Amino acid sequence: MTVPVDAATIVGRPADRAEDAEHAEAAPPWFRRLPPFGVSLAMLLLAVLLLAAVFPGLLTSHDPLDTSPATTFAPASAEHWLGTDQLGRDVFSRLVHGAFYSISLGLGAAAIGAVGGIILGVIAGYARGAVDRVISRILDVALAFPEVLIALLTITILGAGQWSLLLAVGLGRIPGSARLVRSQVMQIRESGYVESGIVLGLKPSTLVLRHVLPNSLGPVLVNAVIGVGVCIIFGAGLSFLGLGAVPPTPEWGLMLSEARQYLGVNPWIAIWPGVAITITVVAVTVTGRWLQQHFITRRSSL
Repeated sequence: MTVPVDAATIVGRPADRAEDAEHAEAAPPWFRRLPPFGVSLAMLLLAVLLLAAVFPGLLTSHDPLDTSPATTFAPASAEHWLGTDQLGRDVFSRLVHGAFYSISLGLGAAAIGAVGGIILGVIAGYARGAVDRVISRILDVALAFPEVLIALLTITILGAGQWSLLLAVGLGRIPGSARLVRSQVMQIRESGYVESGIVLGLKPSTLVLRHVLPNSLGPVLVNAVIGVGVCIIFGAGLSFLGLGAVPPTPEWGLMLSEARQYLGVNPWIAIWPGVAITITVVAVTVTGRWLQQHFITRRSSL
């Protein structure tokens, strides 16, 4: 038995549609461009994390390296908001100061991957021919290996340390960025204004710097923002294995590594660094995905 459905319930009554249109027109442009609540929350979390990374003294007055054997594994209190670890160090203070190491690693490694990918991608996509084939085959070989494996190989050659970790994670991001840039450059090179520039005798460097590169950077920069979260996870994982920061540096991955021995005594000293890593990566990823969708929508409307 079929139930009759009024057409107005499907498409909306004329009065309702007119009222909705009136409200939509009444909304100011800045209001319609606001991101959803989840993205706004992610951006707020990123702002707090950046504040902690740049000005940790505004959020905590404790020294992250100050030990106190008399207060080991102290519970959360007014003095120690998240308690203390196995050496009596304030966990909240170490989390706040650790934001600098994790966020700077993510940003630095993503920047290395983006810059290296832009250089290789532009050369391969614009030059074409034998140059393109050689670079493309090298990128294919690099993409056949996981980024973690490339990072481990780099650290094995350079040795453990924060700078080696930064370079190792950044190098693993180059092949993917280069392939993305190459595809963008090849599309732009076929456009009418680039072909007109070639006919007019403009230098290749002028065409690349003024026309090809600016029009191909959008997807690369959005991909780099999303890659910050991946770099933070890789950096924390390698520090957990002892290949990154060295004690007593308040780095989140190293804090996890040190706390694993005391999970049966006080699991919270391991839970809080894990929560910090998760929140940071989720906030970066949500913001990056929103920027990606915003960029795609903007390009499709042009």
